[in-house]
Amino acid sequence: MAYDLRSRKKNEDPKESKGKGTVCENDNDAEEPKLPHLREIGMADVVTMGNAMCGTASIFLCLNYLENDYYEKYLRLSFVLLPLGLFFDVIDGWVARKRYSSPFGGDLDSLADLISFGVAPACLGFTLGLRGIWDSAILIIFVLCGLSRLARYNVTADLISNEKGKVPYYEGLPIPSSLILVFILFLAYMSEAIGNDKIWGGKMEIYPGHFHPFSLLYLFVGLLMVSLIRIPKP
Repeated sequence: MAYDLRSRKKNEDPKESKGKGTVCENDNDAEEPKLPHLREIGMADVVTMGNAMCGTASIFLCLNYLENDYYEKYLRLSFVLLPLGLFFDVIDGWVARKRYSSPFGGDLDSLADLISFGVAPACLGFTLGLRGIWDSAILIIFVLCGLSRLARYNVTADLISNEKGKVPYYEGLPIPSSLILVFILFLAYMSEAIGNDKIWGGKMEIYPGHFHPFSLLYLFVGLLMVSLIRIPKP
């Protein structure tokens, strides 16, 4: 609505606009509506934001874990929040079908998924010992693969939809599959196989830093995300 008002003013005759401008300055009814974004938010969007909230909180808890002398309650809660984010990610689609869905719900869902299933798992891996320069490079590639996977889905979803508007298959591994990595990290944590020198797979010195072979799991999952394999959608 705000855009229409600006466009109309732009196309008006300058003399007419000048005269009308004097009236509008003292007319409260002529003010543009405020916060139209908030009025568009539906229940499904609130659920999607719950997903983003879980991912963001998990990242902050990882930082608190490192800052507060490896206080384990922070790390345990960080693990718990990511499956909770998946729960929100699953039910937001159901809520959208049952109730109002806003025009930007799909993009909001992708952004929330990037936080909870892209950035947060990478941050968790870094927290638990994947801190070498090559590890960091792989974690960045993993996040970029997740980002590309979500962008591709948003562009191609309409093209591959069937007559009922449903997407019959996923092209590439869905980004929530990164929770497999989170589960493996949880097993490593329970086995006390975390840290720079203890994480499964050991450590290798490769100029100009070091590298943990465990980080190759992130690379593998990331490449599957941007692959062309087709996975039937339930």
